[in-house]
Amino acid sequence: MTDAALVNRMQLPRPDTTPEAAAEILQTHYGLTGTVTELGSQQDRNYRIDAGDNSYVLKICRTEYDTVELEAQNAAIRHLHAKPDAPRVPNIVPSLSGRDILVVTIREQDYLVRLLSYLPGQSLTRRKHLPIAAVSALGALSGRLARDLADFEHPGLHRSLQWDLRRAGPVAVQLLSAISDHEARDRIAKAMVAAVKRIQPLASGLRVQPVHHDVTGDNVVSHPDAHGQPIPDGVIDFGDIIQGWVVGDLAVTCASLLHHAEGDPFYILPAIKAYHAIYPLGEAELKALWPLIVARAVILAASGEQQLAIDPDNDYVRGNLKLEREIFDVATGAQPDVMEAAILRAAGMDLAPLATDGWSALLPDIASDHIAAVDLSATSPHFVDGNWLKPDMDWRLLAKAAIASGSAATRYGEFRLSHADLLSMTPPQNFALHSDICLPAGTTVTAPFAGRIQWHGQHLVLIGETVSLHLDGVECTLEESAEVEQGAIVGTIGGEGSAIGGLRVQLCRVPGMVPPLFATAHQADGWSAVCPSPAILLNEACEAPRLESAALLTQREAHFASPQKHYYDVPPQIERGWHEFVFDTQGRTYLDMVNNVTMLGHAHPRLTAAIERQWSRLNTNSRFHYAAVAEFSERLAALAPDSLDSVFLVNSGSEANDLAIRLAWAHTGKKNMLCLLEAYHGWTLASDAVSTSIADNPRALTTRPDWVHPLVSPNTYRGPFRGPDSAADYVAGVTTLLETIDEKAEGLAGFIAEAVYGNAGGIALPRGYLADVYAAVRQRGGLCIADEVQVGYGRLGHHFWGFETQDVVPDIITIAKGMGNGHPLGAVITRREIAESLEKEGYFFSSAGGSPVSSVVGLTVLDIMKDEGLQENARIIGDHLKAGLIALMEHFPLIGAVHGMGLYLGVEFVRDHETLTPATEETAALCERLLELGVIMQPTGDHLNVLKIKPPLCLSAESTDFFVKALEKALEDSL
Repeated sequence: MTDAALVNRMQLPRPDTTPEAAAEILQTHYGLTGTVTELGSQQDRNYRIDAGDNSYVLKICRTEYDTVELEAQNAAIRHLHAKPDAPRVPNIVPSLSGRDILVVTIREQDYLVRLLSYLPGQSLTRRKHLPIAAVSALGALSGRLARDLADFEHPGLHRSLQWDLRRAGPVAVQLLSAISDHEARDRIAKAMVAAVKRIQPLASGLRVQPVHHDVTGDNVVSHPDAHGQPIPDGVIDFGDIIQGWVVGDLAVTCASLLHHAEGDPFYILPAIKAYHAIYPLGEAELKALWPLIVARAVILAASGEQQLAIDPDNDYVRGNLKLEREIFDVATGAQPDVMEAAILRAAGMDLAPLATDGWSALLPDIASDHIAAVDLSATSPHFVDGNWLKPDMDWRLLAKAAIASGSAATRYGEFRLSHADLLSMTPPQNFALHSDICLPAGTTVTAPFAGRIQWHGQHLVLIGETVSLHLDGVECTLEESAEVEQGAIVGTIGGEGSAIGGLRVQLCRVPGMVPPLFATAHQADGWSAVCPSPAILLNEACEAPRLESAALLTQREAHFASPQKHYYDVPPQIERGWHEFVFDTQGRTYLDMVNNVTMLGHAHPRLTAAIERQWSRLNTNSRFHYAAVAEFSERLAALAPDSLDSVFLVNSGSEANDLAIRLAWAHTGKKNMLCLLEAYHGWTLASDAVSTSIADNPRALTTRPDWVHPLVSPNTYRGPFRGPDSAADYVAGVTTLLETIDEKAEGLAGFIAEAVYGNAGGIALPRGYLADVYAAVRQRGGLCIADEVQVGYGRLGHHFWGFETQDVVPDIITIAKGMGNGHPLGAVITRREIAESLEKEGYFFSSAGGSPVSSVVGLTVLDIMKDEGLQENARIIGDHLKAGLIALMEHFPLIGAVHGMGLYLGVEFVRDHETLTPATEETAALCERLLELGVIMQPTGDHLNVLKIKPPLCLSAESTDFFVKALEKALEDSL
C-alpha cells in the first residue's frame, strides 16, 4: 500500500449508517431480528443485536479496507479456535448465502459487512481502577495471543495501518497536521522524536510476526474471579491484526493500562511480567518496550484529535480522547531510563553491574568498619510509641549513634518507617536511594573516581564516565565544570570544631538527573537500578538486606498447618502495630478496622510496661495464691449484673463458650442446647458444635450433633421476618422447636446466643426476642448464655454488654478477645450455684487463664479503658462512623444496609434491594481494593457480603473519616 493510501485511510470517517439500516441488513442477509444497539468504534460501525437467547455483533467497514484484510481477521479467529489454550474469541456467523463477508450498499455507498457472535463478559475500559490481578491477567492474555498467533499466516496481514508501531514516526508527522494547538503539537512531536531515537538502535533486534496489536480494555471481556476482581479472558475484535513487532503488541496493551494507573507508570509492570512468563521477550525487545509505549501514546493522542476533527459526532472517539490524553501524560512524564530498568527487572534481567573496581575512598580519614549502620526499618528497636513520627527522628538517631561510635550512617535500600504516612491511600516514598552519614565536622571528602563538578544550588555532583556521585553537606570551593582527578580532595564536612556534621551520598547512572531520595516499594526495582547502592563507598552494613516476605510465606505454608488461614492471597508482612494502625515490612501503614482483639489499640505502652513488670516478677498458674487473680475476678464480677458473682478465667473465647456449655450440662443434668443459625462461638468441640456459620464451616448445617438444635436466624434485615418488631414471628418458631424437645422428654440444658448478631455484621436482634426466648428456656429449667466475646466489653459504646440492648440478664456471660488486648485471656461469669455445679465433675483450672500476667493484663486493660474513656469513644466515634457509612448509601446502591452500633458495625452489600441478592464477589473485591488503599478489612456473614467493622476502641475521628473516604473510593473504582 502506498503512503498516500494510508494517509487517505487515516482521514476516513465512520460508515454513514443507522441502527435501522443495520436491522435491515440482519433480516435480509442473516434472517435475524432483534434489538439493535450501536457500539463504539474509531472508523467502523458496530452494532450489537440481541435476538432471543443469542446475541451478535454486526461489523460494517468501509471498502477502502481490502476484503483480504477482513479475511485475515476471520482466519485468525478460526486459527485461535483450533488452539487448546487460546483466549475466548467470537464465532464467525455466515450469511444466508453462506458467505463470511458481504458487500452491502447503503445510501449509494458500498460497505463490507460481517457478523460475529457476541462474546459475553465485562469490559475494562470504563472502570476507573483495575486491580493488580486484572493488570497481570491482561498481560498474560496478550502473551497467549502472541504465542498462539506465531504460526499463523495470511496475505491480509501485510498491510499498512496507522497503528503499526513500525511506522509510528511517519504516521505521527501526518497526524500532527490536524492538531491546531501549537503547544500540544510541539509536546507530541518532541515525545515522538525522543521515543524514535531510543527505538532505532534496537529495531534490528525486534521480532516480527502476526500480532493482534490491540489487546486493550476496549477489545477484551472479563469475568470476576473468586475475589470479585475482573480477569480478562476473551478478545472481541481483530481489526488491527498485522504482521508487526512482537514487543509492539505488548506496548499497545501497556499503553492502554496507563489511564487506569492514577499517574503511576510502574502500574504496568505486572502485565509485562505476566506476558514475559508466557511469551519471553529478548533484551532488545524489553529495552524498546517503554519508548514504544510512548510512541503508542503519541499516536493515540494525535489520532484521537484528528478523528474528532473529521467525525465530530463520534461519541466513541470523544469519550476516549480524555483517556488518551491521560495515557499520553503518564507516558511522557516518566523517566525513560528508570522505566527501562524497571521493565528489565520485571522480566528477571538487570542493567550491567556498576564497575567499581579501582575506586578510591570517599572518606579516607575514616575506617569503613567504624561507620555504624542505623536501623530505621519497621522492626527497628529504636522506634517505640510512635516516636518515628517526629520529623527529625532519623537525624536524632543518627547523631546519637555517631556520638557513641564516631560516625554512623543510614542504610541504602531500607524501607524507612520514619517516612510512613499514617493516613494515606497511596504507598509511602520511603525506600532509601541514598545514605545519610553523621561524622566529625572537617572530615575530608575525596573523589572515588575522576569526574567533572556540577552544581545544583548547594547540591554537588561529581559526574564520572558511567555514574555520578551526588553529595550534600560538603564545603567545596571547586567551580562548575572543574575537572577532578581520582583521589583528589573535593571538600570537607561542614561544621565547627568538634561538632558532628552531616553528609548525604547518592549514586546515579543517568547524566544530568538529580534523582529522588526515596522511591515507593513498587518503584524500588527501577530506581535502585538507576541509583545503585553507595555502600561500596561506606561499608556493607550501610545497605539494608532485601526483604524476603514471599520466602517467609512459603516457609509458613510449609510448616504452619493449612487450616490456619491468613488474610489475603498475597498478604502484607505485618511486623508492627501502634494505636489503630499496623505496619508492614515495607513501611506501609494500614488502618486496622477488623482487629477486635486489640481493644486498646496496638502496642499500648502502659500495658506493655505492666506485662514486663509482672513477668519479671512472677508468672505461674491460678492454683497458686497471689493478689492479681483475686483483684481481677472481683473487678469482672462487679461489671456483671448483681446476681452473677463467680468468675472462671480461661485463655480464649472458644474455651469460655465451651466451659459455659459444660456448666449448663453440669447444672441441669441435661444435654440439649439451643443456638442460632449463622452464628459462630468457637473451635473447641462444644463451642464448634453450636457454631452454625457456613462461612466458617461450609458443612456446619449438616454436621451438628443431635444435642444441638439451631433456631432460625432472627436476622432483621434478610431473615424470613424483617424489621425490629419481628420478634413474635421468630419466637413462634422457637416455641415449636421447644415443644418437639418436650415431647421427647429429654429436657433442655440451655441456649447460647450473641445479643447482637456479631458474625452477620452487628445486626440487632428484634426487640424483645431474647426476653421471650430466655423465658421459654428458663421455664424448662435451661440456662441462658450470652456470648459477649465479640460484641461486649464496651465495644457497643452505648452499652457495656450486648445483652443490655435486649434488657435481659443471662445466667452465664462469656468474654475474651479485647479483654486481653491480644493477650490470651477469656472469662466466664455466672452465679455461684451454677459455678459450683461443675465440682460434680472435678475441679477446673486453665494454665494460662488467671495467671499473674494474664490477671495483670486484664486489670490494666480495664484501667486504661476507664482512664482513656474508650467506651465513650466507641459511642461517639461509632455514631460518627455509622452516619458516614449511611451517607454513602445515597450514592452507592450496592450498599444494602448499615448494621450495628458503637464500634461494632457491618456494611452489607446486595445486588438488588428487593431480593437482597448477596454481592459476595463485589465485597471480596472491595476488601482487596481497601488493602491497596491502606485499610485492613475482611468480609463476614454466611454470604461473605458484609464488612465487619470492629477496630480498636481508640479509633480517632480522623481515622474514621479516612476509612469512609477509602470505602467511597473503593466503591467508585469498582463502577
